Amino acid sequence: MKTEALLSCFPERVLPLSGGAQVAVRERGTPGQGPALVLLHGISSSAASWVPALPQQHVVAWDAPGYGLSTPLQQAAPAAADYAQRLHETLLALGITRCVLVGHSLGCLMACAYAARSERIELQRVVLISPARGYGDDAQASERVRRERTQALESKGVAGIAAAIDQRLVTANASDEARAWVRWNAARLHPQGYLQAVQMLANSTLAAIPAGIPVEVHCGDADVVTPPASCEQAARALGASYQPIPDAGHASHAERPDAVAAILRAAASDK
Repeated sequence: MKTEALLSCFPERVLPLSGGAQVAVRERGTPGQGPALVLLHGISSSAASWVPALPQQHVVAWDAPGYGLSTPLQQAAPAAADYAQRLHETLLALGITRCVLVGHSLGCLMACAYAARSERIELQRVVLISPARGYGDDAQASERVRRERTQALESKGVAGIAAAIDQRLVTANASDEARAWVRWNAARLHPQGYLQAVQMLANSTLAAIPAGIPVEVHCGDADVVTPPASCEQAARALGASYQPIPDAGHASHAERPDAVAAILRAAASDK
């Protein structure tokens, strides 16, 4: 896997935000030619994870707070709304006024929280790929998720988690390149940012998206992290369309980048 060559097409920059915070973003394409595609990564990933699936449109992906060079949130146990606030600050700093908002896994909780805000930019469409539904409505499951993920980090460390993460994120038929890519992204986690994201996963649920914003849900047909049945249920609850991604696990943008790129192109083109 030639990491430097992959990343060169999606260069990183760091934006200053209010209060001394900063956010790292990767960007490609020309602003102003249609809506920007704004991509929100999952809990064990990064902005770079989207590189294999990038379409030709204007695309921006952030490193969520506490990931990469992005400043963590101040809250020890942030809610999805706290990530949505940082996202809003990021979009304003980028000068983006209209976008297609795309979330993967945990990023879907952030995307829905942002769409539910009264203060936000114009959203042409919301695309949710393998959405994590959160555990905020189930106290026992919420506590279990906190405990298991915290213990895993304490016992294995970031390196230990990353070394085996491809076993659940892609299918048995995934290429060596796809496996290496999900491991590479996970190996760059920061414990503080990861634990904040665990808290958000445990205490949040998918927020309802206001009527008038088109929503679509996609899921790898072999996803064992957010299985198709769960994603279909999320789609029904959100009033969204649902479409499986053939021959893909949870990290479909790594395993089936062609299929995910087609989804993103269509979302940006659809008025």
